[in-house]
Amino acid sequence: MMVRCFLAQDLLNICFNSANMHRMDWDNLRFFLAVARKGSIRAASDALLVNHSTVSRRINAFETKLGVRLFERLTTGYALTPAGEEMVESAQRIEDEVVKLDRQVIGRDAQLNGVLRVTMPGPLVTHLLIHDLANFSKAYPGIQLELAISDEEFNLKKREADVAIRLTSSPPDYLIGRQIAKPAKGIYASKRYLEQHEPDRHAEQMQWLGWEDSVPYPQWVKESDFPSTPVFHQTDNVLVQLEAAKAGMGMAILPCFLGDPVSSLHRLAVTSSTTCGEIWILTHRDLRATARVRAFTHFMVEAFEHHRDLLEGRRNTSSPAAAHTK
Repeated sequence: MMVRCFLAQDLLNICFNSANMHRMDWDNLRFFLAVARKGSIRAASDALLVNHSTVSRRINAFETKLGVRLFERLTTGYALTPAGEEMVESAQRIEDEVVKLDRQVIGRDAQLNGVLRVTMPGPLVTHLLIHDLANFSKAYPGIQLELAISDEEFNLKKREADVAIRLTSSPPDYLIGRQIAKPAKGIYASKRYLEQHEPDRHAEQMQWLGWEDSVPYPQWVKESDFPSTPVFHQTDNVLVQLEAAKAGMGMAILPCFLGDPVSSLHRLAVTSSTTCGEIWILTHRDLRATARVRAFTHFMVEAFEHHRDLLEGRRNTSSPAAAHTK
């Protein structure tokens, strides 16, 4: 208990001086939490986007400043000492308060300039929105976009991103936003592949491109228009599936916004056996009044409206963003 009280008070003294926070000391605390969570210097450096030697140096300096050893250096990584374990709870509370303060300050920002960090899945950027993002940058030259391209759900509560465009059916309660579209999926194969295999007569001789399926006929195959076609090739990346279908390796279930613009592919059917979820554009409640968040959200809602027919499978024409995929 004495260790916990000592460390918690030290943290408060180190990170705050009256109402002003020491930036360097808060960074030390961020580095400590990253190593505690990741268990190694290298993994923490990847998460923090800095060199691993910087993380090691900052941890050593922080331990020296506190006069407490926070980690055991093991061959398998960094393990928290008892003092480090006691410190984590207090550090997390301070992190929550600092991030909350950061959100509230930025939430009052009425300037159309500064950094805006946006997270979304890669295919939405590369095959649908890249020209819209370019147009946004021209319309708002003072806003610097940082694009975090990932299928993972970044934590907007901790300001890992300011705006998220997500495929989901149930966004977290602490976020606000709107549902933009319900993207459709279709069954696609190259026109040459279909000429060689005659799906109406010999579907069992064709091949599905699967998603690390453990059985030849998973449920999504049984529910599709081609239940007798086995899964043969597999990948966990939708853009690789797209390229494999174009190369004639088999049939794939793809989002219509990926498959429809490609002239060498033929859509056999729109499928209900799988779902893309819903596209939502989201931000934290504390950031909803921020000028650059509002400008970006409004701009992208209009962009998605322009793409709605393509997203929902009602258009089979080429789009500028897909020109390079043909």
